Amino acid sequence: MSACVPAGATEPAHTERAHPPHSPPPGRRRGFRVASADLSAAVAVFLIALPLSLGIALTTGAPLQAGLVAAAVGGLVAGRLGGSPLQVSGPAAGLTVVTADVIHQYGWRTTCAVTVLAGLAQLGLGCLRVARGALAVSPAIVHGMLAGIGVTIAVAQAHIVLGGEPQSSVPDNLRALPAQLAGLDPAALAMSVLTLAVLLLWPRLPGRAGHLLRRVPAALVAVAGATAIAAAAGLVLPLVDLPSWRSHALAGLPEGPVLGLVAAVLATTLVCSVQSLLGAVAVDKLASARPGAGHVVRSDLDRELLGQGAANVVSGTLGGLPVAGVAVRSTANVHAGAVSRNSTMLHGVLVVAAALLLVPLLELIPLASLAALVMAVGIRMVSLHHIRTVTRHREVLVYAVTALGVISLGVLEGVALGIAAAVGVALHRLTRTRITHTEEDGVHHVHVRGQLTFLAVPRLSRALHLVPQGADAVVALDGSFMDHAAYETLQDWQSTHTARGGTVEITGRRTGVRIAEPGALASGPVPDREPGTSGDCRCRAWTAWRNHQCDRPSPAPDDAGARPDEMLESGEADPRTGRALSTPARGRTPSGRQLARGLSTFQRRTAPLVRGELARLAREGQRPSQLFLTCADSRVVTSMITSSGPGDLFVVRNVGNLVPPPGAESGDDSVAAAIEYAVDVLAVRSITVCGHSGCGAMQALLDSRPASPASPAATPLGRWLRHGGPSLERLRDTGASAPRLAGRPPADDVEQLCLTNVVQQLEHLRAHESVAHALKEGSLELHGVYFHVGEAQAYLLAEQEEGRVFDRVRDVDLVV
Repeated sequence: MSACVPAGATEPAHTERAHPPHSPPPGRRRGFRVASADLSAAVAVFLIALPLSLGIALTTGAPLQAGLVAAAVGGLVAGRLGGSPLQVSGPAAGLTVVTADVIHQYGWRTTCAVTVLAGLAQLGLGCLRVARGALAVSPAIVHGMLAGIGVTIAVAQAHIVLGGEPQSSVPDNLRALPAQLAGLDPAALAMSVLTLAVLLLWPRLPGRAGHLLRRVPAALVAVAGATAIAAAAGLVLPLVDLPSWRSHALAGLPEGPVLGLVAAVLATTLVCSVQSLLGAVAVDKLASARPGAGHVVRSDLDRELLGQGAANVVSGTLGGLPVAGVAVRSTANVHAGAVSRNSTMLHGVLVVAAALLLVPLLELIPLASLAALVMAVGIRMVSLHHIRTVTRHREVLVYAVTALGVISLGVLEGVALGIAAAVGVALHRLTRTRITHTEEDGVHHVHVRGQLTFLAVPRLSRALHLVPQGADAVVALDGSFMDHAAYETLQDWQSTHTARGGTVEITGRRTGVRIAEPGALASGPVPDREPGTSGDCRCRAWTAWRNHQCDRPSPAPDDAGARPDEMLESGEADPRTGRALSTPARGRTPSGRQLARGLSTFQRRTAPLVRGELARLAREGQRPSQLFLTCADSRVVTSMITSSGPGDLFVVRNVGNLVPPPGAESGDDSVAAAIEYAVDVLAVRSITVCGHSGCGAMQALLDSRPASPASPAATPLGRWLRHGGPSLERLRDTGASAPRLAGRPPADDVEQLCLTNVVQQLEHLRAHESVAHALKEGSLELHGVYFHVGEAQAYLLAEQEEGRVFDRVRDVDLVV
């Protein structure tokens, strides 16, 4: 369907989602309403944005009003048109180096024109829908670029902190630093040290009083405190100078060499776009991790790029600095409880009001205090966490080359060097492969470090042929890529080795992670069919469930025509071994015989295939990645619908897939204990609540109200179903937005309650202390699933602007 079809021109039925993640379809236009949480968040962000905007303008050498213009435009234009509702845009520290260089070379009016052209470039990129391409840039390059910009900012502001003027480049600033130290201004240094001390100590105030005081932004307290002390002491310091708005310089026609202007536009576009898009993704994660997070709209990255482009066009035209998403303000917005884009827009309105009404107060701020504030921001851009991350992923060289390039040459040149370094590292990893062969306790280990390409096939073949015939072998692949030539070599050797009586285990980089084997090898030879089964039976050892077994005719009363396995179950001699069972089974019930037959089939056909994996799990302990909470219904087979195996899922099943909220007087803490064990002990990374069609518990909830705990006639089932009461109340709440299925309405009230129950139990999960703590740290995700038994179709819960929708999971491979 064309993306240009207007809303309302299509059928009202919801179609399957064809858009990528981070790009939800636009919702319907709503009236402007301001929630109290948005109002308080707007005030908090404004108090941070005001001093930072002035400080960034000071750092770049632009008129100080330009910082206020960019902050106002970022809040109003980018906040209204952007695709990330909770991201706050404005003048960003990451743009200071690029902007300062353009101002130094071409002047302020041309810089405004460069900002307009960069905005037009962003609009073009947004129309081409290439926003997600920015996420393909190596994080080492992005973090290295930001670190280089941070160092450049900190070194430049050190001169203002000491009472002097910064130079045009980092090397010049470093060479001039000794002379600046010799002639420092004690008053400027005192105000700067005071500002830095407040920034450092204010977030660490102890006690209840400290908790209340910390609600006031540290940046505002630091600048206001330095201003008050400087005024009270009568210190003679350079202060903020805001000329009349009547003399404010607007954009002019660009003047200068074409290639230089093109490079400036590209650099501004690159930094603005990458910083804004990565910030939008980060804001989504922050919002989802908030305790009790409800309806969270994921960012539309293409729309965000369009909004940033429009903001830069307006800001440049009005004589403002370039605009981008600002991490400090966005984080404060989320933590202050903002729920919509109204908080961002209100912060812009407050900036406009301050620029018009608070000029006398703003002109009392010492420039040294603003410089210290921006210097602290620059230092924080060199993140130790990012350095540890890139070191762990062996990309510290790319990070260092990018950072040093930005510091010594400039942003565009540093990013280009970083990309070249990243390509060089990738080629080095692709061509450098180490293959070793060792023997331990009779087991031969072939360890491959690096990527397996055709260049490494000769060495791989030599190492594999060092393994004797019939020996046990383990091939460990410490890499992430294998081309077809290496794959065929490994597959052919594995087939030959296993055919000659040997065993082969192929593992990945992490302990116990198996590499996918070819289908023919993974399934192995099909064991002989059980006697008496039909000739076209396609049952396999991994599908030994009752409904997947081939039906057999019931034996005659006298067992005259009994099959060999039926004779085994009736106490007769085993024709294959000649031995008799120690316990006759003639008195078994049909269900007992079915149980024995199933166990026997497992031991004969499945156990030999899984024994090695289960032995490893027995040695190492379980390390499941998910807690899967679903109904006890026999038709819901968790391992089948999730394509999982031993050790993958920590499963909790009960009637109705219910999660009693904490403190519920149920007399049964088994679900809460399982949640606590899974999150705190097993450290699962996700929890899934799975409902299903035709749920008897949901039907019972609709038919009769669950019994109260005071009722003496309440049965255990009735007492348990009390925990489904909130789901029933949510269903009957006409004011609430009901969850729905993608592509069709719910078939009946039972299906609607099944969907509602999944959403309600996820809210109960968030109320558990261990879950709330893990969500806040970002180490846990919650998922909702609805499984339609009759359709054999799974639906995954997704948050969209129009409400909660269970999207159909398609039968295609998903690449993460």
